[in-house]
Amino acid sequence: IEAEVAEICGRYGPLFELWFDGGAHGPAQGGPDVQSVFERLQPDCLFYHNHDRADARWGGTESGTVPYPCWARMPFAGSGGPGKTERINANDFQLLKHGDEDGSVWCPAMSDAPLRNHEWFWDEGDEHKLYPLASLIEMYYRSVGHNSTLIMGLTPDRRGLIPEADARRCREWGAAIRSAFDGRCVAAAGEGEQLILDVPEDGSFDQIVLQEDIRQGERVRQYSVEAEGPHGWHAIAAGSCIGHKRIHRLDTPVQGRRLRLRVERAVAVPQIQQLALFERAAS
Repeated sequence: IEAEVAEICGRYGPLFELWFDGGAHGPAQGGPDVQSVFERLQPDCLFYHNHDRADARWGGTESGTVPYPCWARMPFAGSGGPGKTERINANDFQLLKHGDEDGSVWCPAMSDAPLRNHEWFWDEGDEHKLYPLASLIEMYYRSVGHNSTLIMGLTPDRRGLIPEADARRCREWGAAIRSAFDGRCVAAAGEGEQLILDVPEDGSFDQIVLQEDIRQGERVRQYSVEAEGPHGWHAIAAGSCIGHKRIHRLDTPVQGRRLRLRVERAVAVPQIQQLALFERAAS
């Protein structure tokens, strides 16, 4: 297996992530020495996973979603071992699903699912298993919108190509996501416990996108979003984790003169990379 990893890592250019779905534990655990081969040939690539190293973590299900909140930190490095495996497995993988808001190790969650429910390998005539578009859109909001990375499994057919039905569904999905975020009203960035932005007089919105500058870490621990109307400020959304991205979907469009993000609890000065408002396109 070391030779196979050397070929994959050494003959196909820079890789983004190499995912070992088990079997990558090192010689100390009776396994092959793949980590040293990987680190020598792909020093800028993400590694997942063994007991010593996990640059990201499985989100605890194969549904393409993670629950909220989902922090991008863990209390320890690696993906198991003495004193770790029991904590990871406890309560139906709650640690993997939610992370640890006070964890010392940066290890964001990955939400994975196959495009064909629940089929990781291609079988002829199984196009009916493709997730409906509405389900895929929901996956996006409950993965990317919950501070996770969405990983979708696509399987080539006997030709070595992605089946046309699968490719078509992905094109539809991409178009739907782009459409949902085409109608930007206004956006702002800043630091500190409060961020206010003006809303265009004729503008309405039903989505709020929040992002921290994660180069500075996850600093926000509790926040609320308020709109200013004729009778003053009123809360329209709230949460704890922002991280790379938190998307709020509102039940009905909101109109207001101003919008205010109030950080109620943080571990350092909040660094808000984006507070943006969008109106979803009519379906």
